[in-house]
Amino acid sequence: MAKILDCLGLGIAPVDILYQVDKFPIPGAKIDAVSLTIQGGGPIPTAMATLGKLGMKTGLIAAAGKDLFGDFVIKELKRFHVDTSYILRKDSSTAVAAGWFEKRSGRRTIILDLKIRVKPEELILEKLPVCRAVHLDGRDLAACMKLARWAKKKGVTVVFDIGARRNDVSPIFPLVDHLVCAEEFALPFTGARNAKRAVEKLSILCTRTIIVTSGSKGAVGYSPSDGWVRQKAFRIQTIDTTGAGDVYHGAYIYGMLSGWRLDKRMNFAAAAAALKCTRPGGRLGIPARGEVDKFLSGRRLMYD
Repeated sequence: MAKILDCLGLGIAPVDILYQVDKFPIPGAKIDAVSLTIQGGGPIPTAMATLGKLGMKTGLIAAAGKDLFGDFVIKELKRFHVDTSYILRKDSSTAVAAGWFEKRSGRRTIILDLKIRVKPEELILEKLPVCRAVHLDGRDLAACMKLARWAKKKGVTVVFDIGARRNDVSPIFPLVDHLVCAEEFALPFTGARNAKRAVEKLSILCTRTIIVTSGSKGAVGYSPSDGWVRQKAFRIQTIDTTGAGDVYHGAYIYGMLSGWRLDKRMNFAAAAAALKCTRPGGRLGIPARGEVDKFLSGRRLMYD
């Protein structure tokens, strides 16, 4: 019998090597690190790990090398109960992201070495699990398009994450049910001056639910059934913002699969992302459901 999952993701799966520093170095400088964190990264894998931590059944399609980094990626995902049987092991090197983040501000700078891809012909649709949603990042756009078309035929919800404007991902927008993108993509792509106007322009291409996240400025979302939602960001002591958007996506999908209204989904996702920022790296701070509920039950300061 086919496996049954709540969500199946497809995206890049790098290892994150992150140094915490007191402040960003100037060019040519040599500085000491405050700490070093090595964790799995990537928008879709971290979203799947978040869903796994929250109690959902998830799986990941990705490419990883037959190297120590590839072994590390798979071992860590298994700790979050992510089904890794769909990961393709290749002779190419596993993707690696390296960078640093400031101790006080949480600001980060990341460099990605990505030479390994998932090709559309490597997706054997007949062997895919039964699932309720697919989550995509557009890096391997041809493969993502193939999986999105499969999902639409099966009546599976398609969620799409785009954090920055790198390659043209607009061809997939008509297939997307939930477009959750960062302001860093939405504003330059649409030419809009604010998140609300960007949502309005994106709705021409994607006619379902659209959310634009803006870090400490919060998020703006719209769905035909729930209308407009403005979600403020929670004010917390930021350690590292790495992975905050990815955790937001995982928590948002959790709310979506739980049948929540848009406002509750966005509030829950904002809380999960805030909690992640209190610990270094993209995975170490992923909260459990009880932690998010406890956080939301208290009185919390919000950014204006």
